[in-house]
Amino acid sequence: MTARILDGKAVAQAVRDDVRAGTDALVAMGVRPGLVVVLVGDDPASQVYVKNKDKAAREAGFDVRTVRLPATTTQTELEAELHALNADLGVHGILVQLPLPRGLDADRVVRLLDPAKDVDGLTPTSVAALVLGKPGLRPCTPAGCIELCDRHGIALEGAHVVVVGRSMLVGKPFAHLALERNATVTIAHSRTRDLAEHVRRADVVVAAVGKPGLVRGDWIRPGAAVLDVGINRLPDGKLTGDVEFEPAAARAGWITPVPGGVGPMTIAMLLANTLQAAANQTGKVLPVRPRRVGSTS
Repeated sequence: MTARILDGKAVAQAVRDDVRAGTDALVAMGVRPGLVVVLVGDDPASQVYVKNKDKAAREAGFDVRTVRLPATTTQTELEAELHALNADLGVHGILVQLPLPRGLDADRVVRLLDPAKDVDGLTPTSVAALVLGKPGLRPCTPAGCIELCDRHGIALEGAHVVVVGRSMLVGKPFAHLALERNATVTIAHSRTRDLAEHVRRADVVVAAVGKPGLVRGDWIRPGAAVLDVGINRLPDGKLTGDVEFEPAAARAGWITPVPGGVGPMTIAMLLANTLQAAANQTGKVLPVRPRRVGSTS
């Protein structure tokens, strides 16, 4: 068996096309989605991420800007900026690029965000909505994993999903999203006893620990779907995931590559969240778009 590739680049482009169509429809109703990214300091990786987000948002037709603050910014100054953005009716989405420089309280910053503008889905209100199964903006990376499954017809209802990783960014929110789809979910992690046996029983495996090769290829149940969220840089500079790709691909039914799998979905879902936030805040109804990749409907 050779796994079919879950092509995150193709699905992300499909999502971005849908977002652009939704933006055009919203603009026709008199609303242009507004996104502000707050970047504190000069971390090189954050600079690259913000540049990519800015480019994608402009291509989606958003009104986007980046608020660049020096690394010497105080907690009080950062909070004042966020209060102003919360009050700005032209700003529908706010994203604070993490990590913040040392000395700034990221948890407090996130708690200050207006949940209606929390396009990362990280505020306590957003997390509570997810856990309670209430409407709200969902964290981008796990939402992207769900989108990959949806657009390839991978059914989660009734499936046994094993999530390897318990972070608030991916593992825990994905587990709740899968439960919403009536999956049976096991949350495992790097300290789980007999991790291999848990993985071997899974119809869907989501690996999100950040440890290269943690999930062995021979653990994968034949025909299972594998979503590898891990992005790890090896000494030779190459990127790899948390799953042994080649052995896993020989057994799985579906698998995401690293890079090019889950990664491109994060920005795509950020755009989708911003569009939805703009519609919610202005009382507009977005058109429904086809959700399957290659759908002719």
